[in-house]
Amino acid sequence: MNEKFHVSSNPHVRDKMTTSRIMQMVVLALLPASIFGIYNFGLRALLVILISVAASVGSEFVYEYFMHKKITVKDFSAVVTGLLLALNMPPQIPLWMPALGSIFAIIVVKQLFGGLGQNFMNPALAGRCFLLISFTGPMTNFATTGKNIVDTVSGATPLAALKAGEAVDVSSMFLGNIKGTIGETSVIALLIGAVFLLAMKVIDLRVPLTYIGSFSIFILLYKLVGSHTLDWQFLLAHLCGGGLMLGAWFMATDYVTTPITKKGQLVYGCVLGILTAIFRLFGGSAEGVSYAIIFSNLLVPLIERVTLPTAFGKGGKKK
Repeated sequence: MNEKFHVSSNPHVRDKMTTSRIMQMVVLALLPASIFGIYNFGLRALLVILISVAASVGSEFVYEYFMHKKITVKDFSAVVTGLLLALNMPPQIPLWMPALGSIFAIIVVKQLFGGLGQNFMNPALAGRCFLLISFTGPMTNFATTGKNIVDTVSGATPLAALKAGEAVDVSSMFLGNIKGTIGETSVIALLIGAVFLLAMKVIDLRVPLTYIGSFSIFILLYKLVGSHTLDWQFLLAHLCGGGLMLGAWFMATDYVTTPITKKGQLVYGCVLGILTAIFRLFGGSAEGVSYAIIFSNLLVPLIERVTLPTAFGKGGKKK
């Protein structure tokens, strides 16, 4: 039998899901939270979003052009970075700050480490943490001017009020009639986007549910030890407040900075939940999602190393 076979180069298993398509679906999933943020906070929120996205795309194009690298702005990854960064900012932030944060995220965190797929931490959250450390005042100023805001918590975000021992309205937190960053306020809008990503199989439930589950267990145990009761209202307020839902569904699931092993993803989710709870309950700030995700990103190589399956034929016991 002299039949010849032509074997193509790897990869031999291909999928129609391209990077560009994935990023476009992430943008679509973030639209409900973005639209609600604009409705809630007014045109100022729209300006922050537009400037952040434009600065991300522009800085990526300029860097790649002058470094004689392939122009990759059409893959929408820079759009996702700029949009996520904008949704993590207060609506009244000075307009030069989203531009600065986007440039830092794209140039320093993404491009200097090799571009998409090579960054060691989430660029959008790295940009936010950079701005938080450098300009703490403006980044934590949640004074509102939007006509649609119901000021249920006077002078502070719900998480800040909760940390101070004040009562909060969980229903308003769930609907989004609260102070906060542009994209974190409405849990409903974020869950709509999460369901879309799950339906399109862009993400799975492993990391988000492990993250939210471990966080919930820690919060309940904390209240049980402190007050000897399971305070479900306290837990719901923490789940609906701050950037937990935004972080769990849209940033902790980032392909590049998430472990590739299934066991590793479970460990990663648990680390995220525990760190977020520790930062919120014992840290100086009422929020802890951004720092928890960034810190966990740094642990991903170690998590992958200890959870990598043993190759067939290796690692067995010697006779």
